[in-house]
Amino acid sequence: MLVVGVLALAALAGWLYLALGHGGFWKTGPGLPPGADPSGWPEVVAVVPARDEAAVLPETLPTLLAQEYPGTFRVIVVDDGSGDGTADVATRLGGGTDRLRVVGALERPPGWAGKVWAMSEGVQDAGEPEFLLFTDADIAYAPGTVAGLVRAALADERDLVSQMAMLNTDTRWERLIVPAFVYFFAQLYPFRRVTRDGARTAAAAGGCILVRRETLAYAGGVNAIKGALIDDVALGRLIKRAGGSCRLDLSRDVTSRRPYPGLADLWTMVTRSAYDQLRYSPALLTGTIATLVLLYAVPPAAAVAGLAGLVTGTGSAALAAAAGLLAWTIMAATYAPMLRHYRLSPLRAPALPLVALMYAAMTIDSARRHRAGRGGAWKGRTAPH
Repeated sequence: MLVVGVLALAALAGWLYLALGHGGFWKTGPGLPPGADPSGWPEVVAVVPARDEAAVLPETLPTLLAQEYPGTFRVIVVDDGSGDGTADVATRLGGGTDRLRVVGALERPPGWAGKVWAMSEGVQDAGEPEFLLFTDADIAYAPGTVAGLVRAALADERDLVSQMAMLNTDTRWERLIVPAFVYFFAQLYPFRRVTRDGARTAAAAGGCILVRRETLAYAGGVNAIKGALIDDVALGRLIKRAGGSCRLDLSRDVTSRRPYPGLADLWTMVTRSAYDQLRYSPALLTGTIATLVLLYAVPPAAAVAGLAGLVTGTGSAALAAAAGLLAWTIMAATYAPMLRHYRLSPLRAPALPLVALMYAAMTIDSARRHRAGRGGAWKGRTAPH
């Protein structure tokens, strides 16, 4: 029981740091600053990589084309070798508007990730706008969102402004796993540290990234992240390392319409990039799993074991129970704001350890798939590593 108590104290120390000293990662506000309308609105071109997205485009592309942006705004859909008529659907949804251009990506060169190559093709076709908006085909936009992104970029002189899209939580599995996915992302890349100039933390959320074209070109262009599987984080790092200023926020105005109806769909979403996040390192994999177990599994286990020990009079039971319960409480308290952001009951928060153990299993499976030659599998492609 003494060993359990010591592990619980270590977990408690970890949660005290995370809650108080880790960039306020658990906070979900305040969102984009309102900003004032500029005297002249810069040109914006949205680049939408699309591979076999015919089913979801009718729910998303019209919301982008309907943006009431005061300046010049165009949309380029890059058909990335689709076999389901994606280009035809996009053209039909455009209805002849000169705001939309549908282009076919050339054959992907060796060493390029599929999405990044499609992004590069869109940039080549965009001309010389002041801002590029990289957005996924499954992302829908509330009215006025593009103008709000530009206001925020101009008001704070940001080179990159990104919004973490609201993901679907319609099914039981989505409600269990999706808020935790965003919570863990924020824990890895605290949004306030991303936004703080001078801080080393850099990231972006791939569903919605507004970036200054000249800054991107100065940083090396999309070519500089050509092999990136987690392209949004790579793009954020690229811009920040080049001296650019970034901003990352949660959003309810940017929403994903991609469904993940079953556990297998969500499992694939996570395993696709989890091992890439660890740079394909067995040592980092081992350390990550050990940290997840310490932070998420030890507190409830110590609390239960300690309370049982109090009944039987086991030595050090009080230490294990107190440290475990306090760490578990802090953990749940930091998770509750994300649940509220997704309009879910904070009473779900104490179950986070179970979800964390599922993510640990997904991470291990991601490494297994990589070793089997199926790493980063997405729509018939694997990662270029």
